[in-house]
Amino acid sequence: MISATAALAASVLMHVLWNLIARHQPGAAWPLWWALLAHLVLLAPWGAYALWQADAWSSSFLGLMAVSATANALYFFSLWKSYKHAPVAMVYPLVRSSPVLIALWWLMLTGESPSPVGLLGIMISVAGLMILAGSQSEVGESAAIPWALLAMACTSVYSISDKLATGQLPGFAAIIGFVSVGYSAAFLVLTLALRRQTGRWTPPQRLPVPIIVIGGLCIGLAYALVIHAMRFLPSAEVVAYSNTGIVLATLASIYWFGEKSNTGRRLIGSAVICTGLLLLAL
Repeated sequence: MISATAALAASVLMHVLWNLIARHQPGAAWPLWWALLAHLVLLAPWGAYALWQADAWSSSFLGLMAVSATANALYFFSLWKSYKHAPVAMVYPLVRSSPVLIALWWLMLTGESPSPVGLLGIMISVAGLMILAGSQSEVGESAAIPWALLAMACTSVYSISDKLATGQLPGFAAIIGFVSVGYSAAFLVLTLALRRQTGRWTPPQRLPVPIIVIGGLCIGLAYALVIHAMRFLPSAEVVAYSNTGIVLATLASIYWFGEKSNTGRRLIGSAVICTGLLLLAL
């Protein structure tokens, strides 16, 4: 059995890899569409078989799966709309600022909440994400904000429904199957959006095959590992810890790819996130 710590560490590395790859791809290639397709081809059959074999098909499980699938579809659609108006470096930190909302949903559903220090750590880390997003904001990109906030809200919804549903699943392969249901809904919505915008069923530009494969593996395995960690830790904490990947991606973009714009503010944002996560760990 994979420990929560190991699952989070692996998930963070995959998030970093996919984040760095996605931000350097042309919008006309529809990177999210290709990544979802690759997941459905490479991982979904294995996961679907394990999910079918799981003895978890109660009405509550099916209801939670439907909530997760709907939230996932709306999340990827909102993310795509956001990326039409602003770069990944601005949008994604906003989208990942969901831990406070997740903690609120969980409190309303169960009466449980993080410790005062833990909640403070989550709020500080979210403030750091806002600083990062602001460091990349340009004139004319404000149209992305409503869509990014909608994607953030969807993240909070499927994080809670995923945690509640997957506690009934027997293993990691079944979690992959659960994720694949939501990703199937998301792929359908993106395909319809693609058809409406371009008149095509596939993007006008294809990504290189290695990038498609990496995207498919990262986008599915990374989130399945996050769900696995949610079995042992509160959802808000898991999502907050997974945001370590944004810090690493920011540092890599500065010192590896030489993206020096607003370096000071980006470093301050990263430091604030790390401060919040340190409080959360305590």
